[in-house]
Amino acid sequence: MASSPERNDARKGRSKRPHGSFSRRPEAVADDWIWGWHAVEAALANPARGAPELILATPERIKQVLAKFGALPVLQQADNQQIAQRLPQGAIHQGVAVRGAVLEPADLADFEPRPGAVLLMLDSVTDPQNVGAILRSAAAFGAVGVVLQDRHAPRFTGALAKAAAGAVDRIATARVVNLSRALDELTDAGWRAVGLTGEADKDLGDVLDGAPTVLVLGSEGEGLRRLVAEHCDELARIPMPGGFESLNVSAAAAVAMYEASRPRGR
Repeated sequence: MASSPERNDARKGRSKRPHGSFSRRPEAVADDWIWGWHAVEAALANPARGAPELILATPERIKQVLAKFGALPVLQQADNQQIAQRLPQGAIHQGVAVRGAVLEPADLADFEPRPGAVLLMLDSVTDPQNVGAILRSAAAFGAVGVVLQDRHAPRFTGALAKAAAGAVDRIATARVVNLSRALDELTDAGWRAVGLTGEADKDLGDVLDGAPTVLVLGSEGEGLRRLVAEHCDELARIPMPGGFESLNVSAAAAVAMYEASRPRGR
């Protein structure tokens, strides 16, 4: 049976890409996108970030953005598929993504060594999901900040920002070239560095004394590197009476921060 002109027109319409849609271009799937409502909301609310270049949002998310932040000139309506085309495959964007809101890192001098303060340092922890989870725990337990090595740490965008659920914008982070030198600088400023390793003789709870403390965690595969461990004032372990060999680094960070957040005398 012959097709009607109306059907042919409909088929032609379906074969065309809608006006204003987005193709997946290699340069568009970049590492400077943040997605997921909590991560985007925190990024837009953070005055320490630069202005966003583009915000893509579904109609429902646009209402939320307008209600919280007012009209933004870079806010553009898109459907879920159009947003997904700009992001890495499998990104759970929840109907909103922002590009180009750059977060400036903190300086080591910004971290005040007050009694009871806890600062985290990550030695070659490179997995974005782990770093994001650690940032989330750091914010939850009141850590004053996180220090990472510039070359061996993921950027604070994408999957990391999504895993952190907004914590990227709620806790100060510093990137340094050399962790050993950074530990020396922090020690001179009044911090006490405690490296976590399963081979240590002392338990973490016995080492902490209420002084401003840098908790140093190594990567899951290699643990603390030798030079970094040598620049710590103490090495300590998380006691595990269940006999299991080790914890995921993000779980270890959460346990260590909980222990460090407990009140102690000087």
